[in-house]
This record gives sequence, structure tokens and C-alpha cells, in this order.
Amino acid sequence: MTLTATLISYLHTCHRKLWLHANEIRMEHTSELVAEGKLIGETAYDRRSDKFTQVELDGIKIDFYDSQARIVHETKRGRALEAAHRAQVQYYLYKLRQHGVADASGIIEYPDLRKTESVPPLTEADVREIEQWEQAVLQIAAQETCPPAIRKPICKNCSYYDFCYSGEDA
Repeated sequence: MTLTATLISYLHTCHRKLWLHANEIRMEHTSELVAEGKLIGETAYDRRSDKFTQVELDGIKIDFYDSQARIVHETKRGRALEAAHRAQVQYYLYKLRQHGVADASGIIEYPDLRKTESVPPLTEADVREIEQWEQAVLQIAAQETCPPAIRKPICKNCSYYDFCYSGEDA
């Protein structure tokens, strides 16, 4: 299994979602919210592809990287999963660091809200924490059985909602 920023994000969202995704059970293609988020990412900054490059490293894909300023740009639909968004960008910075770009930073952009969040370059403490995240992802993904549903308000907007709650009232 390849560790990805998506799995790191799911670690901070829902272990069940992480396990399902890691075990090749994918539901994102059925979600209107995922499609909307993808559309926002593709259209909110229409000239971005002219200025920034796409970077692929070790199974991750950074859509917009400003190599001059060493800034990862990540576009998100809303702030509901802010910790997961931040973790995803930190994982991008971690992978860049592993490839010799130690001082990169990030910006999470929420175009619908007209807000941004800065993600500073990683500290040594951040690196140790991210290494723990990687171990946690590997442990969860390797479990024999799927973790239980978390039964939180975010579940109603999740692409796995029908999978997790079919036949019951959530």
C-alpha cells in the first residue's frame, strides 16, 4: 500500500473511511460534494496552471506547487475538516522535505469563503508527528476488520455515508 496525503487526511477525519479507501473500497466517484470540490479546485483559480506546476512524489500528487516561492497551494470547498486539510498539506511538505525541499510552506485556499490558511515550514516536531501518522495509517489499514462508523454530523456529507449507514437511521 502506498501512503498518500488522502490517507493522512482520512486519519484525521474517520478511521473507517481510511480503512475502506486503503482497502480499495472507493466511494468518492458517487459523491456530489466531492465533484463540487474538484470543480472548485479546477475553476477557482483558472490561471493557476499557467503559473504553478503539478508535482508527483512517492504516490502523492500536489496539484499546484509554486517552485519559485516554494509554496504548496491546496484548494478546498469548505472549512469543516480544517484539521484534515492542514494535515494533508503538512504531508505534502513532508514529502517535499524528503526530496530536498526543506523550507517549503503551504496555503490552504477556501475560495467560496474568500479565506486562506497558511501552513508554515515543518519543524522537527512536525516531522516526528507525521512519522507517527504514517505508522497509524499503516496499522489501521492492516486491521482485519473495518473500524466502526463514527456517527458524527460530518458523516451526512461523506461519500461513504450510504455504505456505513444503509439500513439504519444515522
